[in-house]
Amino acid sequence: MLLIRRRACARAGLLGNPSDGYHGKTISIIVRNFWAEVVLYEWDSVDIVLAENDRARFSSVDDLARDVRLHGYYGGIRLIKATIKRFVEHCEARGLKLHRRNFSVRYQTNIPRQVGLAGSSAIIVATLRCLMDFYDIRIPLEAQPTFVLRVEQEELGIAAGLQDRVIQVYEGMVYMDFDLGREHEVEGLPCYEYERLDPALLPPLYLAYHDDLSEPTEVFHNNIRERFNRGDEQVVGAMRRFAGLAARGREALMAGDSATLSRLIDENFDTRRSIYNLPRWQIAMVEAARATGASAKFAGSGGAIIGTYDGAAMLEALRTSLAALGCRLITPQVA
Repeated sequence: MLLIRRRACARAGLLGNPSDGYHGKTISIIVRNFWAEVVLYEWDSVDIVLAENDRARFSSVDDLARDVRLHGYYGGIRLIKATIKRFVEHCEARGLKLHRRNFSVRYQTNIPRQVGLAGSSAIIVATLRCLMDFYDIRIPLEAQPTFVLRVEQEELGIAAGLQDRVIQVYEGMVYMDFDLGREHEVEGLPCYEYERLDPALLPPLYLAYHDDLSEPTEVFHNNIRERFNRGDEQVVGAMRRFAGLAARGREALMAGDSATLSRLIDENFDTRRSIYNLPRWQIAMVEAARATGASAKFAGSGGAIIGTYDGAAMLEALRTSLAALGCRLITPQVA
């Protein structure tokens, strides 16, 4: 029996986010500590197996309410269904014939939910990898991030940008330029410039996330798009600054200038804070990290932070300070 097992990892935005959805520039890293795994094997019918995250049984109404507050209403089933549908339509549009064998598919994930580590897109990327292997059909690497983004945006109505999908497809560390002048099409899917960077260029990094509080990305991205589209000078200017920070961050990485990189990370958060009304508990995470001497910014839409640190003593101070806020700290595995 044919059995296919594929993973996609969590990710963290190092610089430039959230300008990826606004024709900016970003640098992002993969976080191999966390992953989503999809297993696909031949079956009599097309069967999607419920996972732990697709809870339909609760010990009480209070348990149900708490689960919805923390994780929203959706598990991974809708992500897998939408990916399969879009894959079939992509192949049909290009005259690619699919064989008639059916399959069962199941998934599991240990990516912390709703803290901005791209858990949803990881499930889609892993599912896409399984489908390409099962049908022996390749979507070009450069086009895969846009395919994944369209699954989320057009099939599921999820507000998102390309950054997460690019790094989860390419892995490692990637510098991304989403300027309209860089846009080109591959198999009818718009793509931009994606440059792989050597993870060995990175200084010591930490990643921390809150264990009990979360916020769906749809909440985080609430009205920034609307303000950007109507030409709000504060938002448009901030997106330009984000892009500039990523470009300068690439230069700092290439030069081995960790002090400059640290300052740019802090400036990224300060710029974000100038245009978003951020929850106090998320600001407290950044402030606690900075109080130890580390740099800090959001790793994604909120709930997780990333930054640089200097030495074992500072890392331990970070761990203690953030633990007092209910946060867990890891050192991300990138290479």
